[in-house]
Amino acid sequence: MSAELYPFALEPKERELIWGGTALVSRYGKHADPAARIGESWECYDGNAVRNGPLAGATLADLRTRLGTRLMGGADPLAEFPLLTKFIDARAALSVQVHPGDAYARRVEHQPNGKTECWVVLEAEPGAEIVLGWNRATNRAEYLERVREGSLDDVLRRVPARAGDAFYLPAGTLHAIGAGIVLFETQQTSDLTYRIYDYGRTDAAGKTRELHVDKAADVLAYERSDAAALRALPYELDGLRRSVLVADANFVVERIEVNERRAGLDLDGMPLVVQALGDPVELEARGESVRLAPYETAVVPAALDVVMVRAANGGSGSMLVAAPPRDAYALERRLGRAGVAETASTAFFAQF
Repeated sequence: MSAELYPFALEPKERELIWGGTALVSRYGKHADPAARIGESWECYDGNAVRNGPLAGATLADLRTRLGTRLMGGADPLAEFPLLTKFIDARAALSVQVHPGDAYARRVEHQPNGKTECWVVLEAEPGAEIVLGWNRATNRAEYLERVREGSLDDVLRRVPARAGDAFYLPAGTLHAIGAGIVLFETQQTSDLTYRIYDYGRTDAAGKTRELHVDKAADVLAYERSDAAALRALPYELDGLRRSVLVADANFVVERIEVNERRAGLDLDGMPLVVQALGDPVELEARGESVRLAPYETAVVPAALDVVMVRAANGGSGSMLVAAPPRDAYALERRLGRAGVAETASTAFFAQF
């Protein structure tokens, strides 16, 4: 095989944030000051560097330029890597916020896309909650008035968050991660966030963070929300037990159980982001392998076609995998190969 094509293990980038905690260093193996408030660890994005093999030190952006479609498959190699994945440790609650959709991002922010995202909860303290939409229908005028008078909390909808829950947040969704939650996020590559309310917090210099009340008003979905934790779709294929957690036009996120036996993952012509969970896993493609320690990340180039996976400790383990879909029917075809009933697939896709 080409020496340039193998599973790329990535070095994360930690970010200290006002609401962050110490879990990502103490329990998730991230390398930062143990006393720092590390809120995020960016696991897969254009600026992450490869830590293994002959291309060690190159960033994902460098690889797009160098490898083109061999890395990106059906995704545009001239655009940023389409997925950004991260761990988030919310020791304190995040701001109440919203993200714009693609059209608004292009028209107003002159950026290529907005931000739809999803969360997989890894830890949640008893009573932990997220804000997920409105508890009743509202409108722009009421929203602006409630922000002005400080009564927005009256119409926020709070939902319990438990370990294992997955939530889907399309652009326009009012949301906030509550205190006491650690989660894994997969999103469109964008950092466009419109903060609405930030609890009056100040940084070390005594400054409050910028709010974006009017832009948020432009993009918020104002209807009453009934969104909840998603119902996963389990299936078995090619010797692997899999569960689809989230699926939309931007990304498909699955949880996959592995054991000591090697089994193959078909890449469907697209790059694959692999996130080890609490146990080490091994990835191998055409004779080249990499071991991911717990909570480490790799990107598998599309041109490898298939990557073999197994638990690296000889027992069992699990991982999250995310990929941009090759087309609107790629996942349906895979579920069909696995023998999933059409009624089950239809019920799953109805959540998005």
